[in-house]
Amino acid sequence: MKILRFSVAGWLGWVGALAVSIHPSFAQLTPDNTLSKERSQVIPFDQKNDIIDGGAARGTNLFHSFQDFNVGVGRGVYFANPEGITNIFSRVTGGNSSNIFGRLGVLGSANLFLLNPNGIVFGKNASLDVQGSFVGTTANSLIFPNGVEFSATNPQAPPLLAINVPIGLQFGSQPGSITNQAVNALYVGSGSTLALIGGEITLDGSYLFTQNGQVKLGAVSGDTTVGLNVNNSSLGFKLPENFGRAPINLTNGRIAATGGNSGIELFGGKIALNGNRSYLFSFNGGSIVVDATQFNLGNDSQIVSATSGAARGGDIQTQISHKQ
Repeated sequence: MKILRFSVAGWLGWVGALAVSIHPSFAQLTPDNTLSKERSQVIPFDQKNDIIDGGAARGTNLFHSFQDFNVGVGRGVYFANPEGITNIFSRVTGGNSSNIFGRLGVLGSANLFLLNPNGIVFGKNASLDVQGSFVGTTANSLIFPNGVEFSATNPQAPPLLAINVPIGLQFGSQPGSITNQAVNALYVGSGSTLALIGGEITLDGSYLFTQNGQVKLGAVSGDTTVGLNVNNSSLGFKLPENFGRAPINLTNGRIAATGGNSGIELFGGKIALNGNRSYLFSFNGGSIVVDATQFNLGNDSQIVSATSGAARGGDIQTQISHKQ
């Protein structure tokens, strides 16, 4: 359910009279200076919501850069989505993890990438308001054609040319972890992809959901380049052969996909479903793929492919790989 909606012309006119500032009640949302005159701007919309404006536009891509990126409990942070922008890339160059304890959204249908090598935590009250795809990753950099990188560990302004869509995620030697504790489901728009790609991934009493889209979890141990295919709001990931793997743990964690074009993919080292309510669930056609070095399914955990009427059930594939 969408909670905030603004007309672009309306809120631009409103913020034009404001001095650009960081909201005083939550200063941990801090742009850095790596984009120079195209610096990201944090503009308070009301007492509970901030809008991220500015950034460096390159073709259909918009780049943002932050020293720290956090969303407080009970707060909302929304990226502006200028006309013609289909991908929003946000990197975190400081040494801290990103704590998403409130609502993170986009004022439009662009895909949103949050890149923080030091880790990402979704707290119990976290939620997404994203109609396009969302990628939370602890990669060091996004790789573009011709060797161009948008790096969080070696930050430079993106080149003054129209960059195409990214083709990969480059991980350092020790990728940060990703933890999701959100009690309510994290989900994106119908037909879009919700992806968490990092080091160790933990779903602790939390829920990921997609309708006619994909939920994808990938856990790598380091020094790995993960291929990326961006096709509108559908994202594909290609892990290299014999890549280093990290664990994926679901403790009372749930992942569900509904609709014929939906699916769930988990790629990692030891993948474990534990607790009383851990499950992977597809309904009316969604496929489930688990690719692990070791797969532990607890006594009270389930992998389910269900159908209604004449709909065909989705496939369930489990593959044990031997590369740690």
